[in-house]
Amino acid sequence: MGSTSTAPVESGETHHVEIEELGEEGDGIAYVEGFVVFVPDTELTEAVDVEIESVRDSFAVGEVVERHE
Repeated sequence: MGSTSTAPVESGETHHVEIEELGEEGDGIAYVEGFVVFVPDTELTEAVDVEIESVRDSFAVGEVVERHE
């Protein structure tokens, strides 16, 4: 079976997102084309640019590179 990814994000990409939820550990949760992106050190409704650090089958983890007001 091939290793094609259905994730709409890749490591190293930057995306502008809004934190829509907070996870159990307190990390922000944003969505890119419906795909979950966990963003540590963010707050609910915060708008940020994130660099994707890692991508798993059902979610990605991003790091804030810029915060927007």
